[in-house]
Amino acid sequence: MKNYFITSESVTEGHPDKICDQISDAILDNLIFQDPYSRVAVETLVTTGSVHVAGEVTTRGFADIQSIARRVLKDIGYTSPEFGIDSEDAGVWVSIHGQSCDIAQGVSESENKEQGAGDQGMMYGYACNETPELMPLPIILAHKLTRRMAELRKKGEIKDIGPDGKSQVTVEYIADVPARIEAIVIAQQHKKEISEEELKKEIYEKVILPVCGSMIDEKTKIHINATGRFVIGGPEGDTGVTGRKIIVDSYGGVGRHGGGAFSGKDPSKVDRSGAYMARYVAKNIVAAGLAEKCEVQISYAIGVAKPTSINIECFKTEKIPEEKIIELVLRNFDFRPRAIIETLNLRRPIYRKTAAYGHFGRNDEDFTWEKTDKAEILRKEAGI
Repeated sequence: MKNYFITSESVTEGHPDKICDQISDAILDNLIFQDPYSRVAVETLVTTGSVHVAGEVTTRGFADIQSIARRVLKDIGYTSPEFGIDSEDAGVWVSIHGQSCDIAQGVSESENKEQGAGDQGMMYGYACNETPELMPLPIILAHKLTRRMAELRKKGEIKDIGPDGKSQVTVEYIADVPARIEAIVIAQQHKKEISEEELKKEIYEKVILPVCGSMIDEKTKIHINATGRFVIGGPEGDTGVTGRKIIVDSYGGVGRHGGGAFSGKDPSKVDRSGAYMARYVAKNIVAAGLAEKCEVQISYAIGVAKPTSINIECFKTEKIPEEKIIELVLRNFDFRPRAIIETLNLRRPIYRKTAAYGHFGRNDEDFTWEKTDKAEILRKEAGI
């Protein structure tokens, strides 16, 4: 039992890197809708006035990538050059080719071979009991702040703000329990018309207090647009690239990360499906009461169906021995790529909405990896 601080950040859907994640996943959704067995690995880059899409795709479908990219920009709110990119006038460059046959032969099923992993690597999943979402509190608060900023912008309840924005939340833990917020940092793009004082007042009253008010005290430090100005934002202020916000996408720096990004990858890529499965297992372990915190690591070899390793760490919060938890997991979960895809029903066009505000801790029926349907089975077999 100890005291410490944990900080996590989030970014709005208009952040340059998140624009890229959403375009990549919108392309994936479009192709999976037409052909559920599409193989997709798409990367996007955005900068001032332009979108660049590249990658490998093998599919029976066809995607109008220019139209998809423009639709995503419009949905986010990039409809004027003053925000660094305009959905109608942006240039969209596309460079896509087929997936390597050398990779495909290791992934595709045949009469004599089951589906193998799409790449080597390790994936992590994490869960803890400090929030109803079974997620770390700092990342949940950070996501709520950025989502609220975007919602108020789109509703016009805070005027003269742009699509780009970030949040950062520092939570103080006392005796391993989140007790108060030490610091909140907000960076929100805005037009020249709004004053610094008015913007700070609006964000504090309409964003920070509704989300974090119960955990703020007289010692909490709050920084809103600490440079005093954030007019130049979006792709004009910072080049964006798919897969650069992997900690925002996962657990906010709590627990480990295998390094693989999620967006733009179809579920045969275990960077994505394996990470979703690891979260599913960890969340069910915590929901079952077998541990207060749980981290699951899975590793794979390209072209091989069975994982090369599975490890579970409960950080000394387990109610039964970790060896017993691993036995229960191996008995109740199948970690082969095809089984993961079937268990979590991943061959559906559900991915664009995962690409902003986190892939985990979301109350959405399409986020099947958030189900706790195995918790009761684990609890009974554990005898607790």
